[in-house]
Parts: sequence; C-alpha cells; structure tokens
Amino acid sequence: MGLPGSGKSTVGRQLARRLSFSFLDSDQVIEQRLGCSIREFFEREGEERFRDVEESVIDELTQGSDSVLSTGGGSVLRPANRHHLHGRCRVVYLRSSPEEVFRRLRHDRNRPLLQVADPLQRLRDLYAARDPLYKEAAHYVIETGRPSVATLVNMIVMQLELSGHLQS
Repeated sequence: MGLPGSGKSTVGRQLARRLSFSFLDSDQVIEQRLGCSIREFFEREGEERFRDVEESVIDELTQGSDSVLSTGGGSVLRPANRHHLHGRCRVVYLRSSPEEVFRRLRHDRNRPLLQVADPLQRLRDLYAARDPLYKEAAHYVIETGRPSVATLVNMIVMQLELSGHLQS
C-alpha cells in the first residue's frame, strides 16, 4: 500500500514473480467488474460509490492466499479495508514523499485525485491524511526513496524472511 505512484503495482508484480505467487491489483479487478475505468466511474458516480465497490473487492481479495495484492492508494480510507488487510495479510507500506511521487506522476493524466490545479499540494494533503492510516494497516514500512524496483523487492523479501513469514 502507499500513495498513488509509490510503486505498488510495479513492485508488487516483481515481488509476486520472485515469490512464485499470483499478483492481484485491486484497481484492475474493480475496473473489470465495473466495465469501465476507475476514472470514468469516479467522475460519473463519485468517490463514495467507488469506495463501496473497492471495499467489497478488497474484502474478497484478502480472503485468498499465496498472492501479492496491490491496492489503490485510497483503500486505507475505509476502516474495514484496514482491518481486512492487516488481519488477513502481511501488509507492506511503500512510503514515498509527496515530492518523490510528484516527480514520478507529473505527466500522468489517469489519476483522478491528481487532476487538480496544484497536484503537488494535493499529494501533500493525501500524504498528511493517509500516512497514519497506512502505518496503522501495515506490518512493514519500506522507504522507497530512489532505490530500484529490484532493491525494494529484496528489502521486502528480507523483512518477510526475518519475521518468519517466508521460508528462506
């Protein structure tokens, strides 16, 4: 979990490959169910309705095993999601500063929450609101900074092995 653009899908895919687990992206599952992009649904139905769908999907996806799940950046806004994620999964928070995320996403037009006049300030606001929620749900916090995806995957695997959640 982490802010939009923190590397959840990219790192999650590589981690799943490394562990020989399946990879699930809650946003992709949501889009398949909706039959349209999250951005379209967001604009048409609003954030609250989107969060209802997201909560249902996360509840379902956290009941499986041997998979790596990447969640949308706002999934932690619902207490039920934080509860399901923390209680049923080993949660890794990819912690990125708003400035780092902005550097990565400044040209991305597919993020509904960043289609505002001052996206960097929006990211700072999201970080201020969500960082405590990410920490509440997480078992591990990995500072993303500028390491490569492979380095981040190695850091996560090491944390899981040290805590006894993976056999080395």
